[in-house]
Amino acid sequence: MSESPAGPVVRRARPDDLDAVGEITVAAYAEFTDGPDDHYLDLLRDAARRDREAELWVAEVDGVVRGSVTIALPGSPWREIGTDDEGEFRMLAVSPDARRMGIGDALARVVLDRFRELGFRSIVLSSLASMSSAHRIYERLGYHRIPDRDWSPQPGVHLIAFAKEL
Repeated sequence: MSESPAGPVVRRARPDDLDAVGEITVAAYAEFTDGPDDHYLDLLRDAARRDREAELWVAEVDGVVRGSVTIALPGSPWREIGTDDEGEFRMLAVSPDARRMGIGDALARVVLDRFRELGFRSIVLSSLASMSSAHRIYERLGYHRIPDRDWSPQPGVHLIAFAKEL
């Protein structure tokens, strides 16, 4: 668990968090989807599956879950570009009404702490080019672009890759 005096508390998700995490993730990504019929919304909403198949972490403020991140260890179906010696995370999400409260930073830092603890040499992630707020967090924490690992999971969706050495 990670906590700062005035900031969010970051911890592993509990079963009673999962519905809220799903809705927060959908809300956080809404502007980046193709509307209510976008099949990706089902993946964003399915926090229970992410919790079963990866590590789901949440950030809470005053006892209310306000964000989450999915840590995808080797063997997890949630991994996209990570090799066995790289950590990978996905779906860092902050409730739109809780932005600018340090939640994204706190979640990104728990990712760093977790992969350091597990002995990984680096961390990778994929992001839409339009997610500039998230990119600012990553860059502040020392991530850099790795364009040779950019990719498209489907036509019309282009993901850019970032990495950080640990």
